[in-house]
Amino acid sequence: MLISSKGRYALRLMIHIAAFGGPGNAVSLREVASAERISLKYLEQLVRPLMQADLLHSVRGKGGG
Repeated sequence: MLISSKGRYALRLMIHIAAFGGPGNAVSLREVASAERISLKYLEQLVRPLMQADLLHSVRGKGGG
């Protein structure tokens, strides 16, 4: 089975959040971008469909992630 590069990056994002996030523990996109060496702009594009599919919850501002 072939997985697109967009799908691979989305999986890396979700795995990082699962490993380092937790209930009430937000993970910033900047942190994920740095740790996974993925462009922050690209991650921002990946998060929107994941949020629409109810796979992620996002909080903006101080303490957000």
